[in-house]
Amino acid sequence: MNAPAIQANRNKVRHFLTLTDLSSGEFRSLINRAIELKAMQHRGEIFEPLKNKVLAMIFEKSSTRTRVSFESGMAQFGGHAIFLSPRDTQLGRGEPIQDSARVLSSMTDCLMVRTFEHEKAELLAEYSSVPVINGLTDDVHPCQLLADMQTWFEQRGDIRGKRVTWVGDGNNMCHSYMHAARLLGFKLIIACPEGFEPDEVFIDETRDAIEITQDVRTACTGSDLIVTDVWASMGQEEEQKVREQAFSDFQVTPELMALANEDALFMHCLPAHRGEEVSADVIDGRQSVVWDEAENRLHAQKALLEFLLVD
Repeated sequence: MNAPAIQANRNKVRHFLTLTDLSSGEFRSLINRAIELKAMQHRGEIFEPLKNKVLAMIFEKSSTRTRVSFESGMAQFGGHAIFLSPRDTQLGRGEPIQDSARVLSSMTDCLMVRTFEHEKAELLAEYSSVPVINGLTDDVHPCQLLADMQTWFEQRGDIRGKRVTWVGDGNNMCHSYMHAARLLGFKLIIACPEGFEPDEVFIDETRDAIEITQDVRTACTGSDLIVTDVWASMGQEEEQKVREQAFSDFQVTPELMALANEDALFMHCLPAHRGEEVSADVIDGRQSVVWDEAENRLHAQKALLEFLLVD
């Protein structure tokens, strides 16, 4: 195949690197399909639309939920998943991403990457002849938002017009919540310490859908959903002490939850550090839906795989 033909083939491939790769309608359709797939799986129905399909999972960042959900999802769909750590591939020995993308996409039907620099995921997608899914980068975590929004829709219906509060670091999860707010039409209040705001590029993209404040109590007042994440993400462990001091007033406590609406929910992408970003009373309490949220990684990603791989 000549170079123009290769480029034309690439241009037809649908990737999922950020939520903005979806339209608002597609996002809602994926959520509803995930809810259907969950009901089917809970009923014990066998549904194998990806029979003989192979997903290559590239992990430069370790994971529990991402690996198990994608691997289980492919198995339930009749396909297969291959786990690739830096020790298992030539990527770990310095092979260019472009070369790995060409090779892996010639042997598999989809690539999932969980890495640090978002540019690596973009480069993989540029040179892959099959769909590439972003399982997490330092910039965004779109797969988690599929699961979070599925959880909200199951519990409360459509999120359009609701007030959502993000408490803590303006990190990759926060960035994806900002994208979700723009796509699904909810208002996102971001409560974070000075110096830990989201990246400016994401603020510029979502300005009409978000509000940023250092007043965590005001941010939580009248909220329908309160979400947080660890204070020091993977790769920031050396900043732990500094961050503990900066975020000391940003723990989600029963007192903060009491400022929200009576039926407000609490979410956390996990793993959680009880006593840091959230108190045990909250994450293990009646308003917490973190276990449904975690399970929904499986169902939301199955919906995504079906969307990308089934004609």
